[in-house]
Amino acid sequence: MNINLDQIKEIVTTCSKEVLLPRFNAVERAYKPDGSVVTEADLIMQEQLISRLNEAYPDIELLGEEMTAEQQQSLLASGDALWCLDPVDGTSNFAAGLPYFSVSLALIEKGRVTLAIVYDPIRDECFSAQRNQGAHLNGKKLSVKETGLSLKKAIVLLDFKRLSPKLATQLVTDIPYASQRSLGSIALELCWIAAGRGHLYLHAKQHLWDYAAAQLILSEAGGHACTLEGKALSSNQLAPCSTVAALDKSLFVQWCDYLNVTPE
Repeated sequence: MNINLDQIKEIVTTCSKEVLLPRFNAVERAYKPDGSVVTEADLIMQEQLISRLNEAYPDIELLGEEMTAEQQQSLLASGDALWCLDPVDGTSNFAAGLPYFSVSLALIEKGRVTLAIVYDPIRDECFSAQRNQGAHLNGKKLSVKETGLSLKKAIVLLDFKRLSPKLATQLVTDIPYASQRSLGSIALELCWIAAGRGHLYLHAKQHLWDYAAAQLILSEAGGHACTLEGKALSSNQLAPCSTVAALDKSLFVQWCDYLNVTPE
């Protein structure tokens, strides 16, 4: 499908500046049944992007986080090309005034992500990728940075909350890395790995709209990722999955060995 990446970037960045920045740390939060946070900014941002993307590409439907599970499943099951959107990835940070959140948009065609944008409104940083055309940050190409580091000297971006108690305990009592961060936006964290701002990544439960765009950006930057079961990340399912990742191939192998993961 012929999509103008620059046009989509302009839509995402413009909506973010109009909708999100004026509401940053200035909205009331509500809680969804799963305990996650939602604000009016999530809902307005999703509505604005649906409207503007539909104007530009009326034949492409949009699957958004702030839809019902039934709506999401129906869209994914159709097999048609669709946008996959997280209007605010890192809503808890956004509502609390922590300057680390993003907008994540992917185009899924025939079960594969073919175009991806992750935008950080606070830093005005736009990560983007198209399949087989590389990944970029504000127009500058991202590429593999072999660090030469051992696992013990690496920084990991890691969410403990969703790990199994056994694995979480292991990582605390048998620390395999130099230090750990948990920043609160899955899409942006994976893009930071793609940009070399961190070496390893682990998250045990993320949804399609969390990782769809970022996994293409990481892959096109030369990075590596799989689930804790060693499977490739799927762009054709709604069930949550885990992610083990690194930009550096050697570190990815060491990280998988430590976690007892065998990538397929």
